[in-house]
Amino acid sequence: MTSDSTKTANSMWGGRFAMAPDAIMEEINASIGFDQRLAAQDIRGSMAHAAMLGSAGILTQPDVDAISQGLDEIQAEIEAGTFPFSRALEDIHMNIEARLREKIGDVAGRLHTARSRNDQVATDFKLWVRDRLDDVDTALAGLIGAFLDQAERGADAVMPGFTHLQTAQPVTWGHHMMAYVEMFARDRSRFADARVRMNESPLGAAALAGTGFPIDREMTAKALGFDRPAANSLDAVSDRDFAIEFLSAASICATHLSRLSEELVIWSSAQFNFVRLSDKFTTGSSIMPQKRNPDAAELCRAKVGRIMGSMVSLLTVMKGLPLAYSKDMQEDKEPVFDAADSLGLALSAMTGMVRDMEPNRERLHAAAGHGFSTATDLADWLVRELNMPFRDAHHVTGSLVKMAEDKGVALEALSLEDMRSVEPSITAAVFDVLSVESSTRSRTSYGGTAPERVREQAARWRSEI
Repeated sequence: MTSDSTKTANSMWGGRFAMAPDAIMEEINASIGFDQRLAAQDIRGSMAHAAMLGSAGILTQPDVDAISQGLDEIQAEIEAGTFPFSRALEDIHMNIEARLREKIGDVAGRLHTARSRNDQVATDFKLWVRDRLDDVDTALAGLIGAFLDQAERGADAVMPGFTHLQTAQPVTWGHHMMAYVEMFARDRSRFADARVRMNESPLGAAALAGTGFPIDREMTAKALGFDRPAANSLDAVSDRDFAIEFLSAASICATHLSRLSEELVIWSSAQFNFVRLSDKFTTGSSIMPQKRNPDAAELCRAKVGRIMGSMVSLLTVMKGLPLAYSKDMQEDKEPVFDAADSLGLALSAMTGMVRDMEPNRERLHAAAGHGFSTATDLADWLVRELNMPFRDAHHVTGSLVKMAEDKGVALEALSLEDMRSVEPSITAAVFDVLSVESSTRSRTSYGGTAPERVREQAARWRSEI
């Protein structure tokens, strides 16, 4: 004997199947455990579809009104947590349709006129991804704003710039912060670009071939905030590029978060002591009372593994599918849901860390002068003031660095006589360029580290976000 839930599930399919599904088949086939997250989008799509069917004369206005009222009640149940989700009904679409039938009777069956679950799920999923794109845009704007605050406060604070994690040249704290503004602004533009490209409505493509009913796809597209209806019904139900693009942009963004996290982990260590992270984003040790572990940064650093894994997962699902819909595509949602959750959490945590972190200016300044970081300034001075070819200036500077290294002093601590023993034409004016402050102030080229350039770029980005 079949259960009531199985009878209900079979009735949704009509008369084609007489036997109840095997328990294993039910287990592998059901998606309600995760796709119930599409409930709000499913109801929005159904509302728009019902209104269009009424406008086109396919449904009567009383039927449209009954469907709309029933869907409103279902939305309220879902928001209140009282909606009776059923695994036997497989997915969110069938759950909502069955509940609508319980509320308004057979009229509920008219809602599925001129559509299929294929275009329905594609529409719901697009709406959900589009909502997440908007959420990410807001989150990235907040993170960029936190970096701008840091950049403006530290526009003239000197710190070491690194290549190969070795001291290279002095830069300003503000300049380093602005590098991340540029990085996350590119992320923001990628998400925005993906949103433009994906904003076509699949609704009305039906199963794969369109429909013979006189529907108005422009109307439903407009009602749901799409720019236009998708132009090919086969592609409309087959396309998951929008989800893959979201995951691609999310993977790049998570990579940037991971790089930033790595710097925060290094900078907050006792060996570097460049920054102090807020107590809100660090933890203690169960055995070592002196520890302040940058756990939030470390967890953000790890999120890229999950997010990038989600992208690979969906690409692998889609790579061998023929047109149009295949059940494989049910596997599209969980990776996207997980990636969206992970990225949203990481962006929130990172925004808090950046907003609250305190640079150790004294330590940064001291470290900026280590490793003969103004050697390039010395070489540039030799070129500019003595008209020396740069390769010759590079050789002279290298000799002077070796001398300072042997003496155990910084470049600016060499005497004029020491310098003239390597290059007799050097004058006392050379000492004006050997401090880390002079070095950063001199880098006034567009995009350079000079405080005035940092403030200009910060002002430009303030106006853009």
